[in-house]
Amino acid sequence: MQNPIHAGLLIITGMIRIALLTTLTALCCAAPLAHAQDLDAQRPLVRDALQAAERGQLSPLQNPTLDNSPVRGWIEFAQLKYAIDTVGNAQAQDFLKRYANQPVATAFRSAWLPALARRKDWNALLANWQPTDNTGLRCARLQALWVQGKGDAAWTKDAQDLWRAAAKPLPDGCDPVFAALTAEGQLSDALRWERIDAAAAAGQTAVMRAAANGLSSGDRSQAIAYAGFLDAPATQGLGWDKSDRSRQMASDGLELLARKDPDTAERLLPQYTQSLGLTAEQQGQVRYQIALWTVASYLPDSARRLAAVPDGAFDERLHEWQAREALSRGDWASALKAIREMPPTQRGDARWEWFEARMLDKTGQPGQARTLYAEAAKTATFHGFMAADKLGQPYALCAREPQDTPQAEAAVARDPALIRAMELWKLDRATWATAEWNDALSRFNDDQRRIAVEVARDNGWFDRAVFSLGKKPDELQLYSLRFPLHHDASIRREATKNAIDPAWVAAEIRAESIFNPNARSPANAMGLMQVLPGTGAGVAQRNGIAYAGAPSLYDSDTNIAIGTAYLRELLNKYGTPYVTIAAYNAGPTPTARWQSQRPGFDPDVWIETISYKETREYVARVLAFSVIYDWRLNKDALSLSDRMNGRLDGKRKSFVCTGAQGVAN
Repeated sequence: MQNPIHAGLLIITGMIRIALLTTLTALCCAAPLAHAQDLDAQRPLVRDALQAAERGQLSPLQNPTLDNSPVRGWIEFAQLKYAIDTVGNAQAQDFLKRYANQPVATAFRSAWLPALARRKDWNALLANWQPTDNTGLRCARLQALWVQGKGDAAWTKDAQDLWRAAAKPLPDGCDPVFAALTAEGQLSDALRWERIDAAAAAGQTAVMRAAANGLSSGDRSQAIAYAGFLDAPATQGLGWDKSDRSRQMASDGLELLARKDPDTAERLLPQYTQSLGLTAEQQGQVRYQIALWTVASYLPDSARRLAAVPDGAFDERLHEWQAREALSRGDWASALKAIREMPPTQRGDARWEWFEARMLDKTGQPGQARTLYAEAAKTATFHGFMAADKLGQPYALCAREPQDTPQAEAAVARDPALIRAMELWKLDRATWATAEWNDALSRFNDDQRRIAVEVARDNGWFDRAVFSLGKKPDELQLYSLRFPLHHDASIRREATKNAIDPAWVAAEIRAESIFNPNARSPANAMGLMQVLPGTGAGVAQRNGIAYAGAPSLYDSDTNIAIGTAYLRELLNKYGTPYVTIAAYNAGPTPTARWQSQRPGFDPDVWIETISYKETREYVARVLAFSVIYDWRLNKDALSLSDRMNGRLDGKRKSFVCTGAQGVAN
């Protein structure tokens, strides 16, 4: 017998949900939002409505001021998603009809179809299914078709393709599909081995073992043995048969091993080559990984292991590491040779033009060096700015301002999806806002896309310029959009207080959060300058900055004050901005290691030989951004050479447009 209290609660909950959905249905059909509507005043009520909807509670949507909210569909979606397993088909169809072709309908469908699969409502699932890359939904569709007796040749092909392409684990919802495929005799041993081979190449040994189920006992044992080898490569595979598959498994396993233990991989490679007959290509692939993971840590055998890699196995990544390894030893001739062995497009990048010129200088060939400096100096990049300093030239920077008519701007700004995107962004719903943004841009031409970026900037959504411009070369020259300048007064105030260049502070904010005060990293770094709460508390205490816990870091003034004071502390510790920037990104332990490994190295060489790709590029990016923000703040800039070494009183440099091709991003 049903508990009467529980039954009563269900009735009340249902009544509340019906009341909310009735209200929302009425809102859907309300008149378009008047231009005079004060969205800023309305926003707190909308925020409360969203939060209440996500808790499954009746939200205050009856308030007349919310009748025309541009994001009412997302409020309704939040309420429906809360109780997605009990949403009726009629309710769902009504929602999809009212918001057809909008991102909110896509979001709802992605939540509702799995619910239909869980309750095995196959008719509704098939009626509402749309092509998708979501593997779980693809499996749900195939299961629905199978249950309804529609497992035809097309079904078999789709199921086999899904199996074949899945090197990584599949959702549990795919199991019934592959069970049906097996029952029909359509999951052959050959297909199982295809997936095992693909999983081995991806290092997915659990998938290998799962795919082996259904093989004959002998084949299954061999597949399990292959998986065990990839988990812990040692000598256990030396007795395998000399088949192509065994050779490839040995190669895959040794490549995985090389990333963790290049010494053991190098020791095992000749044994497997002799016992299984690894091909020259397979040996080269293993030697590639051995060399890469040795040189990435600048271990003593780096040069020897690089030399052992066949020319055909080299790619741009290894060419770069070969140059860095020589730079780390101060072997300028070998570094020059490594750069000249790069493919033309790689060698022609401003980074390697700069270093080729530097190596020519260091090996007594200044004439050739000057030509390469001149090429690099045409770019508004870290290495381009350094090249301009070397030649005593102004910095190359071609800035372009968009020229749009008021009519064109107004037409883009009125786009309903763009209006929803801006409002969702201000409501801190970045994922939903991005969905609406992408929907709007899918219909815009290049000019409209650029105008949309301006609309986003005007609404405080600055990263749209970074992620949505650059599709055309001249868009990279829209510096005022791509390098926003917000909180100018706070930046200048805190920079002055801490004797830090304000352009550096702005550059850090651009690199860390693109001026999003609500940014939060997976490591819990928060706010404009991505400060960790523990770091923020310590810096605030040491510097007398008001701090009320982690939420304070979402306050822009507080974040800038703490972040700038932290830069000052790091600069006091490390002495130069370029090392400070590395420490800000990577932390003290790796920075200390890099300092001890290459003491006294020139700044450009020290930066280029940083082990971590993220930090290496971060340091160069922040320094280049500092030059650009100096230009934005002052219309001229301190030389990069002085900036890297912390000299704030150096000569100021001008900017000229010389047809620069490369630009900082």
